[in-house]
Amino acid sequence: MMDGQDKTQGPVLFDLDSPQPSVSDAAPVPDLGLPEPTGQAMQVAARVAGRKPSRLARWFWGLSASVIGAAISVAVWDFVTALLARAPVLGWGVAGLVGALLLVLLAIGLREIAAIARLGRIDTLQRAGAAALAADDLAQARQVTDRLIVFYRGREDTEWGRQRLAERAEEQFDAAGLLSLTETTLLAPLDAAALREVEAGARQVATVTALVPIALADVVVALTSSLRMIRRVAEIYGGRSGFLGSWRLTRAIFAHLLATGAVAVGDDLLEPILGGSILSKLSRRFGEGLVNGALSARVGVAAIEVCRPLPFSPGRRPSVRGVVTRALGGLFRRQGDHDK
Repeated sequence: MMDGQDKTQGPVLFDLDSPQPSVSDAAPVPDLGLPEPTGQAMQVAARVAGRKPSRLARWFWGLSASVIGAAISVAVWDFVTALLARAPVLGWGVAGLVGALLLVLLAIGLREIAAIARLGRIDTLQRAGAAALAADDLAQARQVTDRLIVFYRGREDTEWGRQRLAERAEEQFDAAGLLSLTETTLLAPLDAAALREVEAGARQVATVTALVPIALADVVVALTSSLRMIRRVAEIYGGRSGFLGSWRLTRAIFAHLLATGAVAVGDDLLEPILGGSILSKLSRRFGEGLVNGALSARVGVAAIEVCRPLPFSPGRRPSVRGVVTRALGGLFRRQGDHDK
């Protein structure tokens, strides 16, 4: 029996002088119960804003608004006429208030129409600049430059750029040089201001998504922050968009991003901040906030491209990764310090 005993039994020797493995070198424990962050809030907001209503839905809402408007108008008319019959002085006072309300509504409507027309002017300038650059047409480029100077006339933040551009425009002898000078002198300060708005919007979306665990709150914040960011970007470039103009602009931007699949990817944008697959080491809420913030930055850069009165010349288009790094780098460093 002793001969058949397992010879492996016996004392085990450990070499304490050899280097021991470090706990920090161990691979992170995978979170098998939760999926990777995907930026769900921004994706839902993009689908809500970018979805084009069907013809039946447009007819439904149009007819509903007409019926409700007619009912309110008849009710107000009956109320005012009955009040005039019972108490003429009070009735005329209420009639004056109703008239003032109608004037305010008319002013709001005119402002919305003017805002949409101003956005149309920006789109026309952008198309003319792209055509002049593609054809290398110096005469057309000078026309675009002159129209831009007129467009920004009266704005103090563009006064130096307009004067500088007017002084040096005659020194340029090709369309590319003239439009590049226009970007450098006139649009560069506006580009910087627009990028600051985009970075602020991305930080807000990332912070709220990471810190507020309420269902649908991140979707609401993502949609409202995107609307506010796009409106501010349009105002910086001279759009002065109203509510309807901002909503149409938002729908156009999100529809374009959905068509190109740009709202479905966010992890690749976080590589310069996080590096590798570090998202798996973070809490899900924080990782989801970073992805939503990165997608919001991508939406902001698309808004700049749409609202800018000139297309970006080669090498001047803002990098989405650069915007994400500046907007979310501080958030990640604070989270990393907290984990330590």
